[in-house]
This record gives sequence, C-alpha cells and structure tokens, in this order.
Amino acid sequence: MAKDKKKIIIQAATKSFSLFGYKATTMDQVAKIAKVGKATIYTFFATKEELFQEIINDLAREMEQVATEEIDHEQPFSINLHRAMLRILDYRETHTLVIKLFQEVKEFGTPACIDAIARLEEEILSFIEREVVYALDKGQLKPCDPKITAFLIFKMYISLAHTWGLKNKRIPKEEIANLLNLYLMEGIAN
Repeated sequence: MAKDKKKIIIQAATKSFSLFGYKATTMDQVAKIAKVGKATIYTFFATKEELFQEIINDLAREMEQVATEEIDHEQPFSINLHRAMLRILDYRETHTLVIKLFQEVKEFGTPACIDAIARLEEEILSFIEREVVYALDKGQLKPCDPKITAFLIFKMYISLAHTWGLKNKRIPKEEIANLLNLYLMEGIAN
C-alpha cells in the first residue's frame, strides 16, 4: 500500500512538473493531483527538491534503458551508437517533462532544472562511455580516452540533431549517421 501511494505521488508530481514546470509546482498541487493529503507526500519526500530528484533519477534510468534496448553487440559500434543516440534524442524531444525542463531553463534559468538536465546528460555520457570502452576492448576503435570520446560523440549528436537546425535546414537522421561516420569514425584527413 505504501509503495502504491509513493508511486501515485511520483506520477502526480511528474504530471505537475510536466505541465507547470519546477518553479510553479507546489506540494499542494501534487497532493491534489495524487488525491492524497499533503502530509502523505511528506512521509515519502521531505521536500519538493527531493521529490523532483527522485523523478529525475527515474527519468535518467528510463533514458539509459531506451538506449540499451538499441544495443546489439553483434553489430559494429557505429551502428549501435547511432541507433542508441537516435532513441535518446527522440526520447528527449518527446518526453513532456524533458521538454518542460528545457523550456524552464531557457525562460527562467531555474537552477533545479539546470541541474536536472545536467544529471540526464551525465547519464547519457556514462552510457556512451561504457559503449566506447566495450568497443575498445573488442578492437573496434583506435585507442582513445573513453570519457573525452563520449563527450565529443554526445556534443556532436546534439549539435547536428538540434543546434544546427535552429538556424539551418534540419539534418535528416540518416545524414547525421553519415556525418558522424565521416568525422568520427573515418576522419576527414586523406
């Protein structure tokens, strides 16, 4: 019963944060959406920040799961990476809470939302780094620093999939894969 109430509270808080953002969400709103007393929420979470952190941790786990589902270690690293990154980017672009986090950062610079996005990006970077290490161990990549490589891969994907499209024609997903192969896997030097 207690686990059910906690789950209901988390679902209600996720809905509230997704609709109203972090700043505008109150524990009263969460209680109303969850149809529980505010005191019930405080039996599970001492603060709004703690509740929000729980939701962000769940979101990070979901993003990692989505990416992991795309990995087939029988396939080359570049194919796995592209499939996983596309799923992560699709998730980021369609999950209402993630969208709201980015909106709130852009509009208000809310520190809790900045931290939440950083937490999600850390999870993605960690995932990519593990896959780079795996590919290194299998001899699929030249020796490189996995942490730096993960960072470059992530930033390049974000830049090509999102940032580029803000002022230029959006790049199709398959073209992003081709560009990453060109710049990261093959290199541009003759």
